Amino acid sequence: MPRRVLIPIRKPFVDARGEIRNLIDAPFTSAAVITSAKGAVRGNHYHKTDYHYCWLQRGEMVYFQRPVGSKRKATRTVIRAGQMFYTPPRYEHAMYFTKPSVMLVFARNNREMAHYEADTIRIPPLKR
Repeated sequence: MPRRVLIPIRKPFVDARGEIRNLIDAPFTSAAVITSAKGAVRGNHYHKTDYHYCWLQRGEMVYFQRPVGSKRKATRTVIRAGQMFYTPPRYEHAMYFTKPSVMLVFARNNREMAHYEADTIRIPPLKR
């Protein structure tokens, strides 16, 4: 699995009918669309086994991540519309939305609430 935050997206296939944009080539069992208001905070947790690819369709956010247990300051990355980012298992992460946003999330694990909560460990808020 990738260790970088931003994941390049291949060029789309374009013809007279429109375009096909392939976002990811990875196994996943869940796909979700998440909308967030400006100022919303998501995350401040990590997953024991789950990973997720997130494609920000619209908006902007500041994304923070670091390995579980690290005392270092979290890596800060500004994510803009059209960018894909990756969160591996056992990485603390948080998202601060600076604009109203729509994000597609592709996760390895089943995201039904009981499964999700069993794999999610809450942490104190990562510093902005």
